[in-house]
Amino acid sequence: MATRIVPFALLLLLVAIHAQLWTGRGSVGNVQELRQQIAAQQAANARARLANEHLAAEVGDLKDGLGMVEEKARSELGMVKQGEVYVHVTPRR
Repeated sequence: MATRIVPFALLLLLVAIHAQLWTGRGSVGNVQELRQQIAAQQAANARARLANEHLAAEVGDLKDGLGMVEEKARSELGMVKQGEVYVHVTPRR
């Protein structure tokens, strides 16, 4: 009878470990989901890093010269210089 208990106990242990592998924390599905979340976060970080670099370059341009300030005023605020005429052309449909 003792010879049957050891294999049965080992079989139960194997089933418990296998169940943990497929359903518990750190399971195959859980790891795959975490990898997808990591990839999505890395992509979001890369987009944010590019936006930060763009803004840093723009801030540097604004600090260094008035050309960027004038360009921003013209494009975003519609400002014109003394004696200039503003003409807005719309494309035909």
